[in-house]
Amino acid sequence: MKNLIAFIFIFLVQFFCAQNVYLTKVEKTHDNTDKFLYKISEATEGAEYLGEIEVQGFSKEDAGIFSLIYKKAKQIGANTFSLKPFENIDGSRQDFNPANYRLNLYYLPKEKLTDQKEYIYVFASSDKDQKIAVNKKDYIISPRSYLELKIIPGEVYTLSTKKLLGSTIKIQPKQNSSNQYFQISSAKVKADETGIGGLNLKSGDIIGLEKSFAEFLSTIYNKQNQGN
Repeated sequence: MKNLIAFIFIFLVQFFCAQNVYLTKVEKTHDNTDKFLYKISEATEGAEYLGEIEVQGFSKEDAGIFSLIYKKAKQIGANTFSLKPFENIDGSRQDFNPANYRLNLYYLPKEKLTDQKEYIYVFASSDKDQKIAVNKKDYIISPRSYLELKIIPGEVYTLSTKKLLGSTIKIQPKQNSSNQYFQISSAKVKADETGIGGLNLKSGDIIGLEKSFAEFLSTIYNKQNQGN
């Protein structure tokens, strides 16, 4: 009986905490086969409106949620999106709520895409502060926040988590190079590949992100002041 009660409790928690993704509006479809899903502004010229997605409920599994959004966007041929804020009664925009938000979906020809260049984006994980040093300058990035750092082409940038067994990477962006996106992961302990009780300890890894997912994170995360 206790096991049954525990199972029901866990099921209800998962049900009410689940995040659902709905394709709430389809204006038209497009037959493009573009693999990307980039962020654009609402006023982007030449963007063809296709429909709308609504996300309901909060989840820390941002990669999983983006995967669902991506699949639904591709059902109608979208290759770009923008945030569609909810409005108050007086017409003013509500603050972003990670537990309920909407995205407009568009098709935009590749030649009309404008690509921001020469920036480094560093995202924290979804549930804890993350420490990062960029060229020996220390930052603490709050959960669900990110840094946007303008770079100087040709200069070497060293990113380090400054932790035992943590990660350090060096990059040297060229003139007009595309943005680079990274996420600082939480510390993880897991069984080794042999399965005989050994442990692999990972502390503060730096993970490179694909542009589509990174631009989604920059939509639902907070941009942090570089003085923090």
